[in-house]
Amino acid sequence: MKRSFLTARLFSAALLLAGPGLLNACANRAADPAPLAAAEAAPADTAFTIAVIPDTQNYLDFTHQTAEGFPFDASELFLEQMTYIAENLESEGGEIAFVSSLGDVWQHQTLEMDADHAARGFRKVANPILDAHFAPTEKTKTVEMPKAHEGFSLIAGKTPFSVVPGNHDYDAMWTDSQFPPRAKTPAEVDPNDLTSLGVLHPGGLDNFRSVFGAETAFFKDKSWYVASHDGGADSAQVFDAGGYRFLHIGLQFDPPNASLAWAAAVIEAHKGLPTIVSTHDYLSKEGQRVPNAIIDGNAVDPVHNTPEMVWEKLISQNDQIFLVLCGHQHGQAWRVDENAKGNKVWQVLADYQDRGQTAKAAGVNSAWPVGIGDGWMRLMTFDFGADVPVLKVATYSTHYDQLSRETPDYAAWYKAHEQPGLSDEAFHDADDYVLTLEDFRTRFGAPAQSQN
Repeated sequence: MKRSFLTARLFSAALLLAGPGLLNACANRAADPAPLAAAEAAPADTAFTIAVIPDTQNYLDFTHQTAEGFPFDASELFLEQMTYIAENLESEGGEIAFVSSLGDVWQHQTLEMDADHAARGFRKVANPILDAHFAPTEKTKTVEMPKAHEGFSLIAGKTPFSVVPGNHDYDAMWTDSQFPPRAKTPAEVDPNDLTSLGVLHPGGLDNFRSVFGAETAFFKDKSWYVASHDGGADSAQVFDAGGYRFLHIGLQFDPPNASLAWAAAVIEAHKGLPTIVSTHDYLSKEGQRVPNAIIDGNAVDPVHNTPEMVWEKLISQNDQIFLVLCGHQHGQAWRVDENAKGNKVWQVLADYQDRGQTAKAAGVNSAWPVGIGDGWMRLMTFDFGADVPVLKVATYSTHYDQLSRETPDYAAWYKAHEQPGLSDEAFHDADDYVLTLEDFRTRFGAPAQSQN
């Protein structure tokens, strides 16, 4: 075990900080923290951690392995991350009670277009820039998907967990004819209008279902896997931790109305449970509920909902939802809004796929930055023993074996690409902060009261 995030290390720091108050509607970083009244570590049975795995696609990308001439096997960083999680699960004596993967597990697709979209009249156009990176390949099935299965097998049978499909996990992802690329070379890309690259669209989930579907050994007949929709593209889990039973709902990329209706029904069937939603595409790094311009599902196919539609139709209308987790858009952000009942919903983005310090250190030279991920992930530790419940959000690299706050070069490595307008300290704050869950007990009762 590389490191245990017991309360003695992670939470002793967290309890010196109070969560920031309400953000403005589009805030993208935590406010300056203030001292809590008590700085004692929480009892072990009232504190637990959720491991959140942002987009892992660049670890599993077959072109990022030594077999393809890359200087190291990036997939080893993925397995290192999954091994760390496995060793720190509650079932192994650690603190991790639940694991949420935010999608884009692997990189490539296997089809030019799925049969459903082809039958509905969608057409693909050539894209000189993006086609070079995302052409369909059988190595998705022979290299990337098996490695994903290997990694998640390390936690299978040991903990409840969720994996949602990101756009890269679909069978096909093409540049749609409605939004052809204007840029033919990287120099022609307009940084202020990324649709100059064209607009991609995903379709087909057979690949995803074969690894993470409801009928796979990962989830079939598991008591904690309580519901699924669309073959497991949408799924629901329960887990007990900190004196509460939690409901978790995983939603597919830009979920259609059928997914949202299913999710609402699952919440209705699990009345009173504090609910967490994970989905791939939800927040931008500016903290706005807007899609990434070059993979806007709703723009290409209106059956999909935009992030704001997901908020309006599902999140804001279901008072049990108190936390939303997402990846997809490169960087980090969080915001808090009041739902239709006037209660708070915390929404948190983490996506580190563009971080490529490991590639630079290995001597990789490229006209485009080579993203790997550098082992960074989120550890979200809840303390229900505090007078007011708090959620400590920490960012940790299993490769560097360091928290972001402990890493001297952290801002120098990543800030210019992710959040260039922030100071170094503010950039640290964006990946290391405390949220005060001030209305949690009024909504869900005292610890153990909502357990069933």
